[in-house]
Amino acid sequence: MKNYVREMRQFIGHRPLLLCGASVILFNDIGQVLMEQRSDNKCWCFPGGGIELGEKVEDAATREVLEETGLIVTNLSIFGIYSGEELHYTYPNGDEVYIIDIVFTSSTFKGEVTISNESKCLMFFDIDKIPDEISPPVIPIVRDLQIKYAAQGKILPN
Repeated sequence: MKNYVREMRQFIGHRPLLLCGASVILFNDIGQVLMEQRSDNKCWCFPGGGIELGEKVEDAATREVLEETGLIVTNLSIFGIYSGEELHYTYPNGDEVYIIDIVFTSSTFKGEVTISNESKCLMFFDIDKIPDEISPPVIPIVRDLQIKYAAQGKILPN
């Protein structure tokens, strides 16, 4: 996707681009969620990223988690699909996007957490203690996660 987006940017510059992505809300065994602090905007988000041309969404989600966290995730369940004005974003470099994010959950993973060059930090948080500095396209996802948490008293990952 990076090469595809880079090629498209040669034609359109910083103008809006529609990007389809996949991300994963990863729960540990005590119900906390893994978040990464992005290196570009210093905000927190769930592991995820762009879907490559021809790639299955689930494969993109597991690939992105591995690339960004070092974890191998399995047993994905759909959490929601996010799009629209709330997912409009302008990156620090000026690139403007409208994101369609297919968000999964999982509590099945193995490996050791490893920070990639895309992030400054990886941490598990209690759902009611997620940092305030959320990457703007992730705000509606965090909001929905916290609403479900409040309604259920807890999240029951798959």
